[in-house]
Amino acid sequence: QVQLVESGGGLVQAGGSLRLSCVASGISFRNNDMGWYRQAPGKQRELVAAITSDDSTNYADSVKGRFTISRVNTENTVYLQMNSLKPEDTAVYYCNSRLVGLRVYSYWGQGTQVTVSS
Repeated sequence: QVQLVESGGGLVQAGGSLRLSCVASGISFRNNDMGWYRQAPGKQRELVAAITSDDSTNYADSVKGRFTISRVNTENTVYLQMNSLKPEDTAVYYCNSRLVGLRVYSYWGQGTQVTVSS
């Protein structure tokens, strides 16, 4: 059974920082690309940051220079360090794993709420 469990969300003032964690089980973590997505009320889910199995990263333009994604394969964990938070970063943040084989294996966590007050 695949599980992705996010933690680390909360309420923070603008300019503050949070670190999100996502612990995966039931997958071959080191072989999966991992990503953080977010969904604000009334908006579509969007990619925030992603890290491939060989540690290549990419970021949404809106978070470049402020957010950092990283992974620790020995812990089956992917992190999202979020600095200089803005009210527009308020959303539910979701962890995603993705493995392309004969088909695409993609799994989602339950999400963690991040609220940035102005």
